[in-house]
Amino acid sequence: MRLGFGLPVSGSWATPDAMRHVAQGAETLGYESLWTFQRLLHPAEGEWGPMYRAVHDPLAALAFVAGTTSRIRLGVAVVNMPFYSPIVLANTLTTIDVVSAGRLDVGLGLGWSPEEFAAAGVPYERRGARGEDFVGCLRAVWGDNPVEYAGEFYSVPPAVVDPKPVQRPHPPILLGGTADAALRRAGRLADGWISSSRQDLADIGRAVGIITGAAADAGRDAADLRIVVRGALMLETSAVDGDRRPLHGSADQVSEDLAALGEQGVTEVFLDLNFDPRVGSPDADRAESMERADHALAAFAPGADQAT
Repeated sequence: MRLGFGLPVSGSWATPDAMRHVAQGAETLGYESLWTFQRLLHPAEGEWGPMYRAVHDPLAALAFVAGTTSRIRLGVAVVNMPFYSPIVLANTLTTIDVVSAGRLDVGLGLGWSPEEFAAAGVPYERRGARGEDFVGCLRAVWGDNPVEYAGEFYSVPPAVVDPKPVQRPHPPILLGGTADAALRRAGRLADGWISSSRQDLADIGRAVGIITGAAADAGRDAADLRIVVRGALMLETSAVDGDRRPLHGSADQVSEDLAALGEQGVTEVFLDLNFDPRVGSPDADRAESMERADHALAAFAPGADQAT
């Protein structure tokens, strides 16, 4: 099972220096990938959690660290398709794939916040149907010229669309979502699936079964699918007694949890400190956050200097 790391994008530790430090440190220590996430706003009333109060643009952050690294893959988990048109998002993603020399993984979601949909000026209804059409249009845009696409929601007139991504036919497309319909959609259409921060990791095997079953029903080889888990990490200095959620505990306990995820069919986990309020909050102490990041990077390092 491959291991990645969450890039600092939320809260007080999400600075250019911290992004560079974590990206280069993860690459040197042999991590497979770096990941970002999207959040456009936080409602004035109500509480989604401190990790959502101040979040940098996920694609701009990946473009930034693309220039500071050379091997590690760069993933977004996820950008919400309804907030874009396929042709505009395709151009941005292509540019990141080009400047990173073909290291981009594209995580796409449908979104869940009515407030964000209202602010973005897009309809909340029929998100699933729009998402399927979006993926079809995105693949067409990345295909051979001339490009032409006519769907229910999106269309591209006959056109030459260049440049193309480095990765052909396109960067890996991974779909998010927790509902059974979303899991089946990932199995039918995508190169893999990305779990959300709220996914019950103790029951991840059920989600994997739905995804791989849908892939088999669609005549696809389920063994080719990537199952990527956002590991909302809460690393403690000593073991946590009693009931605990996966990836919350000592380094030894978290290592056991990672092994259990692999046994349930997960192919990749990225450890994400943005969801630890001691790190990903705007009120967190920046120096302490970086100490926690360095400790976590070292504790789970897959192997130093794999780039060579």
